[in-house]
Amino acid sequence: MFSRYKKGATGKPVSAFSASKLHATKAPAGQGAVPPDTPPAAPPAPPAAARPLAEPKAVRPERKAPPAAAAPARAAPSDKERKRKERLGELKVELHHRLLDSLNLSAIETASEKDLRAEIQDIASEALNEMNVVLNRDERATLYRELYDEVRGLGPLEPLLQDDTVSDILVNGPHQVFVERGGKLQLTDVTFKDEKHLLRIIDKIVSAVGRRVDESNPYVDARLADGSRFNAMVPPIAVDGSLVSIRKFKKDKLGIEDLVRFGAFSEDMALYLEAAVATRLNIIVSGGTGSGKTTTLNALSSFIDNSERILTIEDTAELQLQQTHVGRMESRPPNVEGKGAVTQRDCLRNALRMRPDRIIVGETRGEEVIDMLQAMNTGHDGSMTTIHANNARDAVSRLENMVAMAGIEMPLKAMRAQIASAVNLLVQASRLQDGSRRMVSITEITGMEGDVLSMQEVFRFQRTGLGPDGKILGHFTATGVRSHYSERFRQWGYDLPASIYEPSTGG
Repeated sequence: MFSRYKKGATGKPVSAFSASKLHATKAPAGQGAVPPDTPPAAPPAPPAAARPLAEPKAVRPERKAPPAAAAPARAAPSDKERKRKERLGELKVELHHRLLDSLNLSAIETASEKDLRAEIQDIASEALNEMNVVLNRDERATLYRELYDEVRGLGPLEPLLQDDTVSDILVNGPHQVFVERGGKLQLTDVTFKDEKHLLRIIDKIVSAVGRRVDESNPYVDARLADGSRFNAMVPPIAVDGSLVSIRKFKKDKLGIEDLVRFGAFSEDMALYLEAAVATRLNIIVSGGTGSGKTTTLNALSSFIDNSERILTIEDTAELQLQQTHVGRMESRPPNVEGKGAVTQRDCLRNALRMRPDRIIVGETRGEEVIDMLQAMNTGHDGSMTTIHANNARDAVSRLENMVAMAGIEMPLKAMRAQIASAVNLLVQASRLQDGSRRMVSITEITGMEGDVLSMQEVFRFQRTGLGPDGKILGHFTATGVRSHYSERFRQWGYDLPASIYEPSTGG
């Protein structure tokens, strides 16, 4: 179907029958074709004598080891397995070249998965027969799947992207790939053939979203088709080979109930957060890298009413809001000439003219913070953002530093008054050393006392010890302080029971 049109010497289309004959009689040089002086292939050997993967050419005499040599081979199964994988890898590269020569690349994008898999299987089977390669059923199935991933997907990374237990994929050069499962890093047996293979996959990802990466621009942020976050850095900045980081997002959006069930926070905290979002408090979610800030922001957004207009602004679009009236914006880096950059601050300024009820900034990390604070102060109540910080007090310091970085000459007291007026709630997320992600603190900003910001912690995660399996023991508890916004909650119809503010012993 897709090999129906293959360019011949005259550049005119060749029929599928002619293309098939070209496979058998005019295989490209250097791609495993049988030399003219090679005798006809012998009939297939019985299954017991067949090697798992034969060489492309006729079997050489020295390959036939006497029975006595079988014992040393069995003594080193790991070495044998490694060589088998190397041979399979070389074979996959050879077949991939043949697929590129045979497939009509312009038709691949519109082809169905079933038809494309069938076509790849036909071409690969024909090539294997020409090359006198013997594979068992499992090896053939693996080879066909990997070839499909190379043509349509992201090559060796595709199985990891399809694995729902994997949350992060970290590539340190072509021969080392780590994944994160359950908060713990694990080394995988996934490898790329070489640096060129890895660079080809990187280029395939970034070109799909209009980005570029090369020696003049050796790092890039992008997103995959499923919304996963992608970051890459290539040589010469990456010394030992290209570095790739992929942060996957679950296909099923996590709601508040899911996070409570997973132990990210308690039901009382969920009731409080629902009231805080619904009554349009301005919220900042702070935490370290990989602590679950974006997941928390997505979950909090589920409490926003469908009647509200929401605008989101991000460097790389990751938020998965569940409302109907959402406008998404994404910043853009400069082009090759250094022009055409659109920053988050540009998007934020423009968003203020688009009649938003709420503005959600994926992550505030620079001069856009001053526009975000002004938006929170000028009628866009209920806005939210995330920030990198270790605790609530550090989050406020980070805001002050970013305002100073924006070049705004403002007295410290005026700056803190601006923050106190704009931000109502700080939600601290953290990834603990056992890999679990918890909401470790919910803190309210209640105003100013002299030159100091007044804050009170309402809920926290109380650690009690470490289990024998390395798991952190603890429980969520209220601090005993009644919310500063209790009256606001009651006026909006969220009359929370006083019991949720009572400290818990964890039982």
